[in-house]
Amino acid sequence: MMATPHADAPQRPAQARTAPPPAAGSRPVHPLWVRIGHWLNALAAIVMMLSGWRIYDASPVFHNFSIPPNLTLGGWLGGALQWHFAAMWLLVFNGIVYVALNLATGRLVRKFMPVSPRAVLRDLIAALTGKLSHADLSHYNAVQKFAYLFVMVDLLVLVLSGLAIWKSVQFPLLRELMGGYDNARIVHFCAMALMAGFLVVHLAMVALVPRSLLAMLRGR
Repeated sequence: MMATPHADAPQRPAQARTAPPPAAGSRPVHPLWVRIGHWLNALAAIVMMLSGWRIYDASPVFHNFSIPPNLTLGGWLGGALQWHFAAMWLLVFNGIVYVALNLATGRLVRKFMPVSPRAVLRDLIAALTGKLSHADLSHYNAVQKFAYLFVMVDLLVLVLSGLAIWKSVQFPLLRELMGGYDNARIVHFCAMALMAGFLVVHLAMVALVPRSLLAMLRGR
């Protein structure tokens, strides 16, 4: 006859079943809304930049400088304006949603703060000497924080200076804050040039760390 445990005998606690820790490559890096917002912002910014170059060539701010036509979008001034305004609305509405979600979820502060000039300089030197680690893609170094905050501000300047050019009569205060219509064109061009520089550096970093592109595509 099989022995049965006594009713008063202490019972051994069952071991809690815990799921194994996720592998490093499977941890979420970017939620879906971040990835959608990122790619829509990138599309709008690139279309605006290329069409803006065609618009610029129609009436250059700097008379000794023009953009090669092969690098522009629109084919002619009217076509470039249509592309430019279409991308502008995409950039504005998507940008509002993107920033609002970053603020509402706390991601803006969590991901991009704090950042200091000393930290940016330290990580910049480490990046230039090949000593900056990219093991954890969910963590932004100080250079990345500064670059992403910078491009957010730069895109805002692009939109505001563009409004001062497009609707100069309707937004006289904005026009005057830019230093007048002609200065607003210079501000717009310089902000566009800074954005182009950001894109070049950004693409170079993606080429050096291709896992970051996969993370922005797949989220992991």
